Amino acid sequence: MKASTFVYPWDVNGDPEAPGRIAALGVRQVTLASAYHSTRALTPRHPRHRIVTAEHAAVLYPTDDRWTGRELRPYAAGDWAPGDAFGEAATALADAGLDVHTWVVLAHNSRLGAEHPDTSVVNAYGDRYPWAPCIAQPATRAYLVDLAAEAAVRPGARGTELESLGWYGFQHLHAHDKTGGVGLGDAGMYLMALCFCPACREGYGRQGLDADALAAAVREALEPLWRGAPDDGGWAGVEKLLGEANAAATRAWRDETARTLQEAAVAAVRAAAPEGFQVLLHADPVTYRVGANPGVDPAHILSVADGVVVPCAGGPGPLTPFAEQRRAGAVVAANFGVVSGMGGSPGTLAADAGRARELGATELRLYHAGLASDADLEAVREALAAF
Repeated sequence: MKASTFVYPWDVNGDPEAPGRIAALGVRQVTLASAYHSTRALTPRHPRHRIVTAEHAAVLYPTDDRWTGRELRPYAAGDWAPGDAFGEAATALADAGLDVHTWVVLAHNSRLGAEHPDTSVVNAYGDRYPWAPCIAQPATRAYLVDLAAEAAVRPGARGTELESLGWYGFQHLHAHDKTGGVGLGDAGMYLMALCFCPACREGYGRQGLDADALAAAVREALEPLWRGAPDDGGWAGVEKLLGEANAAATRAWRDETARTLQEAAVAAVRAAAPEGFQVLLHADPVTYRVGANPGVDPAHILSVADGVVVPCAGGPGPLTPFAEQRRAGAVVAANFGVVSGMGGSPGTLAADAGRARELGATELRLYHAGLASDADLEAVREALAAF
């Protein structure tokens, strides 16, 4: 059961001990960021720095001429990942005997939303989510498909993991985030994720909905939640708040939009990649969910990609719908946090991995070797050796 850990280029570049230290964990693979969103990251063992501030979403390699003359294009990284930071780190990790796969973050880009506000998701109140590009817009879709192909198929990479390839919503750890005062619940978060940009308004119209009336219905449905009423949760909660017909129509539009984008992005990666290049998606088995692990239909996505990376922070239960497809050769990777200061549990990794394997996991993903403390890494080494 192969294990891979997530890594940033800045965890490796400038630290000659990093590749060997990562290999000594017992992993066979690294998932190395090649396109990533803004972040502030700890580097607790680096000889030159302890904090890296990635000021905006960026690609961590030099782009090619496919972007010439285009309004929407990737941003180059600043001094946190200069030049071909991905390539430098990938070479060092491969020299340590590790397989390198790319880690590509797609529909999550605050700078894109700030500089091109019309690309962002717009909620029923008219508020824009600058971190969340609307995946229904043709120009945005073309940008994401080309970015997926370029950022995934980097020299030396044997596969890719595509994150945020779907709808993003209200949930977002933004600068000094202060949005937790009202618990909207699963159903409320879905309603807050519904987009009303021109492309989505047209899409609702094709589902037989009037966009203005739908937006009013969403605001009315949310009002009790703002006042503290409980959210019944799940899709039944959405149907209760919005009405079954409205709920079904919005989901039909959003599901089809996400599915076709995922198909196009995976096809573009395959067209650019060598034979045997592995393509995985970060995914949740509940189609209406949004974010870094967007909701997918398990049967459909395993007919498109080589497999999925599934968040298991709350337990390995989300693996089951993917494993139940029993698709030969499909990767079902259980993603566990191993940074105790960020809510991970490296001390229970061996037990968690065993339970995940019982539920059909074929691989492990560990988040995140560069962010973890020495004690966390030692627990990971012990767990993988025992497992």
